[in-house]
Amino acid sequence: MDAPTGPAERVTAFVSGRVQGVGFRWWTRSQALELGLAGRAANKPDGRVEVVAEGPPAALEQLLQRLRERPSAHGRPGEVTAVVEHRGAARGEDGFTTR
Repeated sequence: MDAPTGPAERVTAFVSGRVQGVGFRWWTRSQALELGLAGRAANKPDGRVEVVAEGPPAALEQLLQRLRERPSAHGRPGEVTAVVEHRGAARGEDGFTTR
């Protein structure tokens, strides 16, 4: 799949549910790379996963849709109960890491 183009933006999404210890960060990384996005996915002490992604707005929307979709059409592990997002200007993330 070709990644959508456009000026880069940044989304920080806090994902709640059963998202730690189930492969969710690795799945998020694979989805982001498929969409041509850079950033990271990191476990938070409160049980959420923080996803930071940068890239074209259309690709960011696709990632958010994949994080939220119920049921998952993309094999998402775990169970997502909420996604809270914040948008901003891209800061020049490179690659996509998990923490």
